[in-house]
Amino acid sequence: MKLIWCLLLSLVALSTASAQQLCPQRPVVGSLVVNPVDLVSQNGALNVDLTLQNQLGSDGYEHYCYAYVYQGQLIEAPTLRLNPGDQLNLNLTDNIQAPFDKYPKKMQMSMSYPPRPGAKPGDDCNGGMLMGGSTNVHFHGLNVPPVCHQDDVIYTLIQSGDPPFPYRIQIPANDNPGMYWYHPHPHGNTTTQVDGGASGAIFLNGTIAGTQGLPERVFIFRQQFTNPNSWIPGPYQLTLNYQPALFPEAPAPFINVTNGQPEFWRVLNASTQAFLTLQLFYASDQQQVQVVALDGVPLQSPIYESEIDLPPAGRAEFIVPGLPAGENGLWLTNGYDTGPVGNPNNRQYLMKMFGTQDPKAKPHPMPAPAKPNAERQRFAGLLTQQPTTTRKLYFSEQTVGSNGPTQYFITVDGQKPKVFHMDDPPAIVTNVGAIEDWTIENRAGEAHDFHIHQIHYLVMAINGVPVQTPQLYDSFTIPTWAGSGPYPSITVRMDFRDPNIAGTFVYHCHILDHEDGGMMAKIQVNPN
Repeated sequence: MKLIWCLLLSLVALSTASAQQLCPQRPVVGSLVVNPVDLVSQNGALNVDLTLQNQLGSDGYEHYCYAYVYQGQLIEAPTLRLNPGDQLNLNLTDNIQAPFDKYPKKMQMSMSYPPRPGAKPGDDCNGGMLMGGSTNVHFHGLNVPPVCHQDDVIYTLIQSGDPPFPYRIQIPANDNPGMYWYHPHPHGNTTTQVDGGASGAIFLNGTIAGTQGLPERVFIFRQQFTNPNSWIPGPYQLTLNYQPALFPEAPAPFINVTNGQPEFWRVLNASTQAFLTLQLFYASDQQQVQVVALDGVPLQSPIYESEIDLPPAGRAEFIVPGLPAGENGLWLTNGYDTGPVGNPNNRQYLMKMFGTQDPKAKPHPMPAPAKPNAERQRFAGLLTQQPTTTRKLYFSEQTVGSNGPTQYFITVDGQKPKVFHMDDPPAIVTNVGAIEDWTIENRAGEAHDFHIHQIHYLVMAINGVPVQTPQLYDSFTIPTWAGSGPYPSITVRMDFRDPNIAGTFVYHCHILDHEDGGMMAKIQVNPN
């Protein structure tokens, strides 16, 4: 009788847990696409309490959500809007549920995070065992310190059930106005959590020429693999602000626009591996859009493009022309060939546009611009600086056995390729004040996406050919090597002049299963 009673109690507990709504219900297929909820800084600070939770959705996917209670309702992944110089106070609670919370993560890299130098037992940001529920946050693109309670992903490991972890970040007063984002970055769990939907936008307010007064739309692309709950990537479906983009197999996401009204679109590719080539059609006519910012950095002069290539983690901000009366619009990705061993990125319809004369259909207007600051903008004058050091790095891969797993490497030329472990020493050591030119080659049969934390870099040359108008990025595609001939490459100028970014941080491929699989390394920037 006692055994039966215990079983009944267990079933009741299980039923109660499954009935509890941990992650918000995501949009149904074919519905209106709306902007994420905005949280706006007040009096120089933005205070946010987020909880990272997981739940099996009705669609059969394991959802990971940054849950937030807004006006009495549970929402996920709010947009964080701040001014340069503001304070971001983000308290993160890890509430990842069984069976993903307590078991050790068994992968090919080290299962433990190293202790922070000088830390004592019980201190924050002191490493620990990588569990299935371990997490942290990376503030992607923000040029903030790689230290405890800011943008550190080497020593910070938050466990399910821990007290809320306080992130306290001072936004640099001279950071660029534009689009940034936040997402988990626990090495070994990153793919699973980001693929589950854990990501959100950050905007730093400021004037971006030509956008004043335009209606603003925020679009975040995510993906979910069609082999749900498998760490091994497979075919995927794209989502747009969490709504599956499955047209023509299912109704398309849509927006209503005011005929003839140009709009300001701010787009984030928060997928784990999808390369997007965005195209916009009105009726059968392909449109040019006016690109005004890339990866959170306003362009010196706008560029006009009929196709925007957006790698994983990339952001593009652009003005779309007004939709003529009597026409409908269609937004799509035209596909991208990642190479013979890469994952497929097929042509896919993303969203439909319908015109209206009803002004109530407009999205909310842009916020008022922040007060201009007199400080020199980040990375100012980088193009004319002389490099103090040049380096060569390369991406490569190796398959273990005839059908074994693939090992992923990013290697400094002259060093031995190795799968990254969290306790590895820095592969590169430099100093505050250095200006470095890195040439990064791709020696693999699939495309890779180079990203570095804490700074942006200036793309100076592609395949050895100088770029006419170098731009700042924090994620950039290096195409597939054909198997013979020169390796595809980019040459980038790194700016380590700001003492704010002194410390140890990482660079890696932003195809996240490559990063989780070892295609990452550390750089140490010593203070003066």
